[in-house]
Amino acid sequence: MPEIRLDPLSGLKTIVAGERSRRPGGEPTCQPPEPIDRERDPFAEGHENRTPPELYALREASGERDTPGWRVRVVPNLYPALEPDGATPEPQARPELFSALAARGAHEVIINGPQPVLSLAELPAEQVICAADVWRSRMRSHNECAYVQLIVNERREAGASLPHTHAQLYGLGFVPADVARERERFAAHANRTMGQNLLEELVAEEVRLGERIVAIDDEAVLLAPYASRLPFQLMLVPRAPRARFEDDGPTGAALLHDGLCRLARHLGSSPPLNLWVRTAPRGAEHFCWRIDVLPRLTHLAGLELSTGVSLNIVAPEHAAALLRQA
Repeated sequence: MPEIRLDPLSGLKTIVAGERSRRPGGEPTCQPPEPIDRERDPFAEGHENRTPPELYALREASGERDTPGWRVRVVPNLYPALEPDGATPEPQARPELFSALAARGAHEVIINGPQPVLSLAELPAEQVICAADVWRSRMRSHNECAYVQLIVNERREAGASLPHTHAQLYGLGFVPADVARERERFAAHANRTMGQNLLEELVAEEVRLGERIVAIDDEAVLLAPYASRLPFQLMLVPRAPRARFEDDGPTGAALLHDGLCRLARHLGSSPPLNLWVRTAPRGAEHFCWRIDVLPRLTHLAGLELSTGVSLNIVAPEHAAALLRQA
């Protein structure tokens, strides 16, 4: 039977209606993408002159900037959404109705590896671990920002304009509303429970129940969230809670790679997806970082767009069972 579930971290509602996946044409699937044309790939090793000058690179040995031999490479976004010296917009006649701020901040591209592949799942696990270490390093380098958002879009259906696997970092001068909402829920839970961490307690209960757990290793827990918004949504949480992904400690990158490979094996191909690191905003007293993975196997339609209520046609318990078997 359908259920309306409340996300314990965000407070948002999801209708979980697993029976809908059994209607004609309802089973989520994905088609394998076209391989990357290396000659047209500006992120491929040897094409360093096709990007803006690098900001940072992880290399096997010392070498000159903007040359081959790197493992992970960071460059400014060629078409930035935010700029350090963004211009102040012209004032509006009715600022109480029409307000705008300067789009100031950072916008970087982190090329996850020199291999011309579309997905983190297609990289060796060791390469994903290196990439996650660079994600963390670049997030630290923008700790003056109110919030730093690290995202990965895979395949054009999920918003990737270039197919070669890469992350984007946004350094924001404000805390987004979704993050602020979660910060307040963490703080309220700590006040109710004499300092307990909301995500730590949630994961402990999920491990006890077991039905939504996909995999566990020494660093992290991978699960299908209770109120998953989309089919096969995943959440990775550190076993020892830490507020900020940027802080020293495990990144969970090996288990993240394992989860993405499970998705690819079950679906027959790495799906279009959005991935992001949720870290504590500056000044947050109670929080725990996590990595969210949202495969884009179904489309947002009228209900989602008009109400903000998600409709998930694959129950997370079923998704977790299938991925455990993958």
